[in-house]
Amino acid sequence: MADGQVAKRLQSELMNLMMEGVPGVSAFPDGDNYTQWTGTIHGSDVGPYKGMKFQLSLVFPKDYPYSAPTVKFMTGCFHPNVDMSGNICLDILKDKWSATYTVKSILLSIQSLLDEPNNDSPLNNQAASLWSQQEEYKRLVAKKYAEG
Repeated sequence: MADGQVAKRLQSELMNLMMEGVPGVSAFPDGDNYTQWTGTIHGSDVGPYKGMKFQLSLVFPKDYPYSAPTVKFMTGCFHPNVDMSGNICLDILKDKWSATYTVKSILLSIQSLLDEPNNDSPLNNQAASLWSQQEEYKRLVAKKYAEG
């Protein structure tokens, strides 16, 4: 896809995201550059990330939507599938990517991942090993989130 087509697709996705007003997720281009966005997801009302808000960086390749964007947490996130640099281990951002995915579906998948990690493929072994001990896990998540 040419750069103009990528921008057109992303403009359409932005409009859809704004019009739908999906609770707990949002994303906007960084200025006039439609290939770099900042996204926001909120933790669910019931999981260990309740009341927390996370910023994400989304960088779209020249052949988007045929290749997945690079998505990273900019806000620190203690999670089994997120490393210390904010990299995310999520199949739809890797080998399960499809051109039918949108910014909205990416953000909702990451939001869902917060409460449903894949402990079989951890990037953070400490978080993965603590996941089964939810009270201790929640305590550590709250502590790390407060530290920023």
